[in-house]
Amino acid sequence: MAKGYRKSGAGRQRIWGEWGDIMQQLAADLVCLVAPNPGPLTGPGTNTYILGTAVLTIIDPGPDDPRHLAALLAVIGGRPVSHVLVTHAHRDHSALTPALATATGAPVCAFGRAGAGRSATMARLAAQGLADDGEGLDHTHSPAIALRDGQVLDTGAGPLRILHIPGHLGDHLAFGRGDAVFVGDTVMAWSSTIVSPPDGDMGQYMASLDRLAGAGAAVLYPGHGSPVTDPAARIAALAAHRRGREAAILTALSQGPATIAALTALVYRDTHATLWPAAGRNVMAHLFDLADRNRVRADPGTGPDAPYELI
Repeated sequence: MAKGYRKSGAGRQRIWGEWGDIMQQLAADLVCLVAPNPGPLTGPGTNTYILGTAVLTIIDPGPDDPRHLAALLAVIGGRPVSHVLVTHAHRDHSALTPALATATGAPVCAFGRAGAGRSATMARLAAQGLADDGEGLDHTHSPAIALRDGQVLDTGAGPLRILHIPGHLGDHLAFGRGDAVFVGDTVMAWSSTIVSPPDGDMGQYMASLDRLAGAGAAVLYPGHGSPVTDPAARIAALAAHRRGREAAILTALSQGPATIAALTALVYRDTHATLWPAAGRNVMAHLFDLADRNRVRADPGTGPDAPYELI
C-alpha cells in the first residue's frame, strides 16, 4: 500500500496524504478524491470522481489548487484518461480543468461556457445588469466538447447518460452510470443547494429535482459530501424544504410588502447571520419564481432591491 494510504472501515481506503486530500474507494472502479477546500458552501471539500480502472474518466476536477492536482495525478498514476467531465461552471468544480486536461491530454466535456442554459427570465435579468453573488462562476470555463441532454457518452470507463438538470446553475449536468447518478450540487446529503440568480433559477431547480426523482437511481454521488444512499427520500426532503421556504415567504408577504433583505431576516431568522447573504440569494430566487407564476409582484419591477407584494 502506497505511502499515505491506510485502511478504514467497511473495506474502504482513505488517504490523508501530503497534499491534504482525502481519498475514498467507493467501488472497485470508482474513487472519490476530496479537495482540501472545506467551507460553509463546500462542506468537507469538492468531490472529484475517478471512474474506471485501465482507462479513466474524471468528473469535476475541482478547484485550482496545486495540492489537489498533485493528489489527482498520483491517483491517476499515469493511466490514460479518456474524458474530463464538468457538472457545472463554478470554480470549485471546474477551475482545475485546464491544468488537468493539459496533464492528461483528455478532452473537456460540459454543457457549455459559464452562463449557458439560463432560463429566459434569468437571461433577461442578467441583460438588465443583475450580477451574480460572487459565489464563484468560472468565466474562463470553455469545454472542447458540448454535451446535450439525453445523449450517451462512450468513455474509457463505460457509457454515461447525460442529464441536463439546471437550477443551481443553468449549465448543470448530471451523469448516469448504471443505477448511480453523479449529481454535482443539485442534491447533497449534508445541505440544501444554493440557487442564486441570475445563474440559478428556482423553477428550473424544482423541475430538476422532479426529474431526478423519476430517474430511479439507487445512489447519488454529489459534488460535496457523502453519497446519497436513499435518493427518493432525500430528493423529497429537499423539495419539501423549498416548498416550506416558499410558504414562509408568502406568509411574510401577507403582512405587507417587503424587500429581499427584510424577508431573509424573517425566513432565515434561525440561520446564523453570516449565511444570510447566501440565504438572500435563495429568497431572491423564490421571489423571481413566484413572480413568473403570478403569485407576487414588485414595484417598479422585479429586481434585487425592490419591495415585493402578493398579487
